[in-house]
Amino acid sequence: MPLRITTWNVNGIRNPFSYQPWRENRSFQAMFDILEADIVVMQETKIQRKDLRDDMVLVPGWDVYFSLPKYKKGYSGVVIYTRSSQCCPIRAEEGITGVLCPPNSSTMFRNLPEDQQIGGYPTPDQLSSSIDEQTLDSEGRCVILEFPAFVLIGVYSPAMRDETRVEFRQAYIDAIDARVRNLVKMGKQVFLCGDLNIIRSDLDTAGLQERLRKEGMTMDEFFSTPSRRFFNHLVFGGYVVGERDQGREEPVLWDLCREFHPARQGMYTCWETRKNARPGNFGSRIDYVLCTSGIKSWFIDANIQEGLLGSDHCPVYATISDVVTVDGAEVHIEDVMNPPGMFKGGVRQREWTTKDLLPTSAKLIPEFDRRRNIRDMFFKKATTPKVSPKPAPSDHQHGLGASETKADTTDSSDPQPGSTAAAPEPSTEAVTPASTASVSSLCASSNRKTASPQKAPPPKRQAESSTLQSRPQKKGKVALGRESSSSASGTAQSTLKGFFKPKTPTPGTNGDLADTTTSKQPPKDSDSGSHTDPKSASAANKNNTSNSSEDPPKPEGSSTEKVFDPIEAKESWSKLLGKRVLPKCEHGEDCQMLVTKKPGVNCGRAFFMCARPLGPSGDKEQGTPFRCRTFIWSSDWNSRQ
Repeated sequence: MPLRITTWNVNGIRNPFSYQPWRENRSFQAMFDILEADIVVMQETKIQRKDLRDDMVLVPGWDVYFSLPKYKKGYSGVVIYTRSSQCCPIRAEEGITGVLCPPNSSTMFRNLPEDQQIGGYPTPDQLSSSIDEQTLDSEGRCVILEFPAFVLIGVYSPAMRDETRVEFRQAYIDAIDARVRNLVKMGKQVFLCGDLNIIRSDLDTAGLQERLRKEGMTMDEFFSTPSRRFFNHLVFGGYVVGERDQGREEPVLWDLCREFHPARQGMYTCWETRKNARPGNFGSRIDYVLCTSGIKSWFIDANIQEGLLGSDHCPVYATISDVVTVDGAEVHIEDVMNPPGMFKGGVRQREWTTKDLLPTSAKLIPEFDRRRNIRDMFFKKATTPKVSPKPAPSDHQHGLGASETKADTTDSSDPQPGSTAAAPEPSTEAVTPASTASVSSLCASSNRKTASPQKAPPPKRQAESSTLQSRPQKKGKVALGRESSSSASGTAQSTLKGFFKPKTPTPGTNGDLADTTTSKQPPKDSDSGSHTDPKSASAANKNNTSNSSEDPPKPEGSSTEKVFDPIEAKESWSKLLGKRVLPKCEHGEDCQMLVTKKPGVNCGRAFFMCARPLGPSGDKEQGTPFRCRTFIWSSDWNSRQ
């Protein structure tokens, strides 16, 4: 079957679960099934090592590789999920430069033996001297997997937020360019995907002409920006102003979405959330799926999935045919996407096992190693353990079972203070006649212990013991029949409704309450536990009488407290927390309130504007169904009018 690779900037790995259709079944396995993908590359996971959970790592049928930021918290992050039934990488690395180390190792990826490294690492003369390699790979922006067919690079390129990131951004895209070109020189095929944060041409952004007019730029100046010039050097068909740069004379990658949709307009993958620009499709295309010439013919489709919500970006995918051409021969895609010997002719020869996990797999992190997803514990049948036969009783026991020996030991030992003589719980093993007799002897000996006089235990322990005796416990069959006759005379809860009745005593039940309180006191006489101390009983009755006399019933109208009026309270709270009246826009709809964030005299001021999204023009319009020109400062609006 065809193999699909999907890339998606999720803006937080759990962010999609707040939207449809992901919220119906909030699991990554269900998400991947909806995406119909076999390899999923996510950017901006925004998590740390401590934030990893079972549902992220232990996804049934999937392997996972993370690249997390080393210093910044909740920032950046890239992850690649691979479906184990379709593909299995043979090597995996974190970082674009190769200076990071595998888990539990101090050797850099670039210094590993040749048979263990992917290769193509940038040389010092290919990188910018202003940013060192460790800094470039410290933000968790790249994961690289190698399959027998090609090298997959999942990347999240830095964005240009302010001037402080210009050097870092330029150094990182130089590292991407060098790594891709070096791999191609080695004879390896490359598939590059992710959020590159680069607009390739005027066809890939909305409102470009108006933007250039406001900034006073020409089209050639727009294409000559460093990041855009790099990208057009890298892809076939890119527009390069002037002579090509040294070392970048030839393009090496194909823009698959443009190959399948060369003249399609509005094929955007990112929209500004603050302006609510997605409904009007006022956005840009900055997420790409790119491949080298050797595997370009393998792809049968590439497109965007703008209808899937869950982030300010949408997923982008590329689909590989189930049968591809390798060195002039047709082979099944499974044969070249798995280690040798796992597939042959598209038929699986051996099953995927944990031995196929690579050192960088998240499933080998100590917190998740040799563990299963909790769902597997319920849906997979566990093997029945073999029951070993019981050893025969020894000669020194004189033919008695183990339970009889235990009963004798119980008789000979002194009881613990406050312990109760409860019959043993029924065993889960098969009961033999000898063990049945031992249970009877144990119950009889326990009853004798209860009947015999004992030294009075401490009051605290005795009170706890009496409380435990009043609670129903699990009894054996022998003790259950004997206990039923003694407990029949006591009061019991006859219906479930009695459980919900208030526990406050009703008038005329003070005597019963006193009796109940007295019965819970520790017995003073060891010979008879059913008699109570008359002094304590009279003290309890006196206490109840004094309590009842302290709170005599008050006649109606004698209360000096203010009567609670719910209607008055509701009106007062409504005046205090009433819903603010919003102004109407030109469409007759409620405006939305925003706060100015642009530096200046108005920074921090609230204002009202039309809540509808921007139209295709990217500006406020009049007489159209998109955002109108309504603008009102919050300080100028009387909310109670």
